[in-house]
Amino acid sequence: MRTKIGVMGSASEIGAPETREALTQKAESLAVAIAKRDAILLTGATTGIVYLVGKTAQTAGVFHLGISPASNETEHVETYKLPLDACDAIVYTGFGLKGRNVVLVRSSDIVLVVAGAMGSLNEFTIAHDEGKIIGCLTGTGGVADEVDYLIEKFGKRGKAIVFKDEDPEKLIEQCFEGVRS
Repeated sequence: MRTKIGVMGSASEIGAPETREALTQKAESLAVAIAKRDAILLTGATTGIVYLVGKTAQTAGVFHLGISPASNETEHVETYKLPLDACDAIVYTGFGLKGRNVVLVRSSDIVLVVAGAMGSLNEFTIAHDEGKIIGCLTGTGGVADEVDYLIEKFGKRGKAIVFKDEDPEKLIEQCFEGVRS
């Protein structure tokens, strides 16, 4: 069975103008690192940095499965304003954004967090509660850079294994090691 890697993160524009280039490079490097594995990529079929990772990985030959909050393609595009072109297939959950997050996280063997705001925080807490292997790409801002604080302040002891690294290749390797152990 192929490992399913879920990428969660900022769906808004890719960072502030002064950090956009560095964040874009990290996102593309993460996609390349994923493409080196025999894995399936899962995302929220969304925009922003997640779109960039998904599209770059798909172009590199990774099968990219999008998990949509919408009930159908029309709602996906017209109501949620989400793209269709980065995914090889899209599952329309009809569960809205938070419901989609549960399906996305539970369907992933590894959950990777890149930057991220409130929606990514929701995905992180679901992954933590579900005992997932979680990888945080540090140096990208948002939730990914606040994981130590979040776990220290709010984390309960559980089965989740959290890795952090600013190097996408090292982060992916750590997560795969976590899956193998």
